[in-house]
Amino acid sequence: MERNTQTRNLTCIGCPMGCSVTVTMENNEVTGVTGNTCKRGDDYARKEVTHPTRIVTSSVRVKGGRIPMVSVKTASDIPKEKIMEIMHCIDGVCVQAPVHIGDVVLADAAGTGVDIVATKNVERCQTL
Repeated sequence: MERNTQTRNLTCIGCPMGCSVTVTMENNEVTGVTGNTCKRGDDYARKEVTHPTRIVTSSVRVKGGRIPMVSVKTASDIPKEKIMEIMHCIDGVCVQAPVHIGDVVLADAAGTGVDIVATKNVERCQTL
């Protein structure tokens, strides 16, 4: 059986150090990680080459709020290939003020099982 060995060079985003990490793979399985200075680097590198995920941040429209938009994010990381689908879902969301940090503005975004939550408070606009 022929071996399929490859290496990938990454910059770790697991902590502020930003280590240059090299991942060695054989037949699509990680066989080694070098260059990391902490365990998070090893974990990040293995996950990034086998099943990359991301936290998505954006904003949604607010109706009746003191400001017209509220910042939001995924409650946990999502598969990288779902980013554009999630952004499309977020684009159609409009919430009613007031909005509080942690409020779910979109449940189960793009069928990922991950909610989109508010990351800012937006109070209701008071009319005179």
